[in-house]
Amino acid sequence: MSREVIKDHKELEIYKMAFDAAMKIFELSKKFPVEERYSLSDQIRRPSRSVCANL
Repeated sequence: MSREVIKDHKELEIYKMAFDAAMKIFELSKKFPVEERYSLSDQIRRPSRSVCANL
């Protein structure tokens, strides 16, 4: 069993998955109704970015 050396957190599979999810959430939240664009989209976008930042 060989082990790969991880040099950067961006190489982690979980980071890649979290980043992809955050980008999808960002794109989907752009399509929210105008009245929800700021409050609701902000509440959804912040936690999705937080996952990557906390890794």
